[in-house]
Amino acid sequence: MGLACRAYESNLTEWPLAEQSGWRQAVAKQWPGALLWDAPLAGFTTLKVGGPAAAVAMPASTAELVSLLALLRSHDVPWRVIGRGSNLLASDRGYEGMVIVLDRRFGAIGREANDEGKSIVRVEAGCGLAPLLQWCAAQGLAGLEFLAGIPGSVGGALAMNAGAWGEEVAGRLSAVELLDAGGVLRRVPRQELRFSYRHFELAPETVIVAGLFALPTGSGREIEEKMAAHVAARKAKQPKGVANAGSFFKNPPGDAAGRLIEQAGLKGTTVGGAMVSPVHANFLVNTGNATAAELVALMRLVQDEVAARFGVRLEPEVHLLGDFAVNPEERRRG
Repeated sequence: MGLACRAYESNLTEWPLAEQSGWRQAVAKQWPGALLWDAPLAGFTTLKVGGPAAAVAMPASTAELVSLLALLRSHDVPWRVIGRGSNLLASDRGYEGMVIVLDRRFGAIGREANDEGKSIVRVEAGCGLAPLLQWCAAQGLAGLEFLAGIPGSVGGALAMNAGAWGEEVAGRLSAVELLDAGGVLRRVPRQELRFSYRHFELAPETVIVAGLFALPTGSGREIEEKMAAHVAARKAKQPKGVANAGSFFKNPPGDAAGRLIEQAGLKGTTVGGAMVSPVHANFLVNTGNATAAELVALMRLVQDEVAARFGVRLEPEVHLLGDFAVNPEERRRG
């Protein structure tokens, strides 16, 4: 991955002596999956910022995920599950615990059954949206084309109830597989799940393992054409060649965040290496050398200016990971 971090196998003899203690020792001895130690989170986010996590784990199966979480909980280690990092802003200070990345290793796709003329397709959380859509087109399964061009994974799309062109992920779901805080895996029907705009309500320490989608049969060619049109429309109005997290703010009811930011005269505004994109005002971009602190400062500037001008406080769509307190007093309050 080109990351400036230390990668060790589970054999403790490959560890620095100073680190052969506590939870690191337990994970190294008892967990067989892929691990990185002191890994910069900039390598795991599309904004390309973020200091080192104490550890990054990449489980390849539900069994590996279950065993890892049990270890972390038994040692009181803070943890966070992410996907492709396309909707994430990681702190310059990094993260003191374990970041669990569900990537292509955790990305199986398969048909399970048919229900009322639709195919039920199970997709693990680490599967990228692009590979899923390519698979659907090859199988002649329609209904998810609106996701074309959205960078991210199935788990992230479910967690954010991703949507576009008047559709959202929740509208195509049959069920979601969830791993609860007690390590129990459950398949929960759609009607028992609570979704809202860019939000999936989950109990604390619950992990999305897989989504089950109910998809009608369609023409592979028409599916591909529709996806291509969506991708082209996105490319025409979104910034190119700069690191970003997609739409940074949620649209307020009845309006568009980008319109408000543009009307506030903020296109092109910069804080250090962070900039409000001149192409699309709802994109805060890393021009090449931005820090997470600069992106947060720009976020707050945009929120303050839009609130002063229009009386609307924009809510970030991007999630923050790690410590963003600017001083000890704020850290205690936060």
